Amino acid sequence: MKKILLFTIVSMSVTFGSAQFVPSGQGSSVVFKIRNFGFEVTGKFTDIRGRIHFDPQNAASDSFDIVVAAASINTDNNLRDSHLKGEGYFDIANYPDIHFISTGITVGTNKGMYLLTGRLTIKNIVREIKFPFVATADGEGYVLKGSFKIKRKDFNVGGTSTIADELEVLLDVQAKKA
Repeated sequence: MKKILLFTIVSMSVTFGSAQFVPSGQGSSVVFKIRNFGFEVTGKFTDIRGRIHFDPQNAASDSFDIVVAAASINTDNNLRDSHLKGEGYFDIANYPDIHFISTGITVGTNKGMYLLTGRLTIKNIVREIKFPFVATADGEGYVLKGSFKIKRKDFNVGGTSTIADELEVLLDVQAKKA
């Protein structure tokens, strides 16, 4: 009897746990845009990992726990990338990860649109952010796209540098079944 009960519980958790996803390294991107001396500079982070619990029918129980390796920054300029990895910017030796944990998800007014609230941590500084995203079914997963703006100085990135304080972050995450 205990074996049957255990089998039933395991079977139910597999069925209900089907909304577990991970960001795929291929096709996912975290791109940023910032102004420097009046010119737009773009870059991206390429090492994205974490856990995504997403069920479009039950947004209230959804959650995101995403980690981006700061060392994976790429602006197509090796000298600039090395500078950005240094102490005055991302200080990857002491703060290797950028971390986002959701605190709430609500369904938006348009089909496939959601509003995500969570805590963004850069260099051990935590700020709450909120932004809309669109979820599109893709095979056995989802494509999640959204964007938000933050101020780099809020996270002690770049000090009194000549770059703009505000930057835009564009997310394109391929969430594949775990």
